[in-house]
Amino acid sequence: MVKEYLAKIIAKDAQGLQLISACCSKSIAKVGQIKYLKKNKIFLISLERFKHEKNNNTEKVNSICKFEFVDSVKSKNIYQNNNDEIFELLGIDLFKQDKHFKITLLFKDNAFITLSTEIIEVTLEDQNK
Repeated sequence: MVKEYLAKIIAKDAQGLQLISACCSKSIAKVGQIKYLKKNKIFLISLERFKHEKNNNTEKVNSICKFEFVDSVKSKNIYQNNNDEIFELLGIDLFKQDKHFKITLLFKDNAFITLSTEIIEVTLEDQNK
């Protein structure tokens, strides 16, 4: 019997974030599954992604990508009124501006979300099948 393990990747630096970006490339997210918990400084996005880490671009898995210590969130071309609108995540970029990091989630059709944070603390975790 082969055990199936659920992936959990924790990024605390630029290289770790690049790995998460690669795993999430071409994943699908609905507007209604994107949440910013301002009080807790946590940004959550639920993704339906391909299991790139297994070199299997046909197997899909639901994952949660959690960004911690987020001070602010800005978005462009994402309309929060339409919960069913679907976006394709192309990748995640990281920029440093003064003492803050800007983590940008880049979506197809020139849509993006930028998170401002002092610390890189990102977790990608697969959900139960």
